[in-house]
Amino acid sequence: MGEWQGKTVEIDVTNVAHGGIAVARHEGRVIFVSDAIPGERVRARISDDSKKSFWRAETVSVVAESEHRQNHIWAAASVDRAPENRAGGAEFGHIAIAHQRELKRQVLADSLQRMANFQSDVVVEPIDGEADGSGWRTRLRLHVADDGTLGPYAARSHRVIKVTDVPLAAPEVAAIAPLDETFRGSTHVDVVAPSVGNAFVLSGDTNSKVKAKNQRIAERVGDREFRLDVRGFWQVHRNAAQTLTTAVQEAIDETLFDPRAANHDLYGGVGLLAAAVGDRFGNHTRITTVESDALATDHAATNLSEWMGASAITSRVDRYLRELAKSRNSLESATVVLDPPRSGAGKEVVDSLARFGPAQVVYVACDPVALARDVALFRERGYELTRLRAFDLFPNTHHVEAVATLQKV
Repeated sequence: MGEWQGKTVEIDVTNVAHGGIAVARHEGRVIFVSDAIPGERVRARISDDSKKSFWRAETVSVVAESEHRQNHIWAAASVDRAPENRAGGAEFGHIAIAHQRELKRQVLADSLQRMANFQSDVVVEPIDGEADGSGWRTRLRLHVADDGTLGPYAARSHRVIKVTDVPLAAPEVAAIAPLDETFRGSTHVDVVAPSVGNAFVLSGDTNSKVKAKNQRIAERVGDREFRLDVRGFWQVHRNAAQTLTTAVQEAIDETLFDPRAANHDLYGGVGLLAAAVGDRFGNHTRITTVESDALATDHAATNLSEWMGASAITSRVDRYLRELAKSRNSLESATVVLDPPRSGAGKEVVDSLARFGPAQVVYVACDPVALARDVALFRERGYELTRLRAFDLFPNTHHVEAVATLQKV
């Protein structure tokens, strides 16, 4: 702990940074401050002064507020509370929804400019039916304190905050969230509302690697149903799966698409985006989905069974591409859908894909900085970003989803 930690300073907030924080300066020092909006003057408490290049702080009061500030959508996360008692998970909830999207646009565009030298006029598109950005989460994880109390973590900590409501949760999730109950012996509680069937509560232990077997749920996207494990990955926003299905279908340049090529869906989960490709180009489309979770791959094989050319492989993507290179298979005419985790695809995967030389890559990203880094890697290897859309699939948080098309030049 340095001499400034715990002290309060009055600072002018100048711009937004990745991660749901704003940027200010004090005596020439960069300060990343939470719960503030660019253009405001705030009093902030220094929470970390250990770095030479920057400090971290939390807003404790607003001296001159932005025209975009609103009463926080979640009282449990409001600046009226002490920073250590604010619920995490709604770090943009004090900002009017339209301006949230503008800030997300700035982060995405600035990341692409800074890391990939790419100028973008991308906008962050709202999802149909969105008003204040509440009621969208169909999956909710609550954590369990030592005394059994249930709640979200405080921002940037593992301290459980007891809450009386969960406004970002879908109504069917909020209705059964056991906020007043205690769960001794568990580390977390998941509340899940699939689009087919009733919502339910699952308690669990994050240290356990054993998944419940033969517990399946169904999710409907348009006229199609997908089977997945009860604890398996699915998009959290109630409209995300349909939004991304349509976005991926539209992102594929049909003049470059060859249904007979070795098309791929990497990090494919239960086959949502592979199905999107198949639905657009027909059931004779050849596509292989690759996913490291064996249970998800089993479900993908079932979900894609109507496509004669579809297959599902259990493997880490980097390992799969290394093995594919040994077999001398060609991807030159292929379309590759790439939906990596938040950390991005990374250099090894981008290098491997670029060596194969697919005609186009459709990259689905949930992190703007990881996307920008990978776009830069692709550009160095002969691919150009030709299309980009962004969607506000995580309202009242800093997260944003993007769908980018990269083509070989």
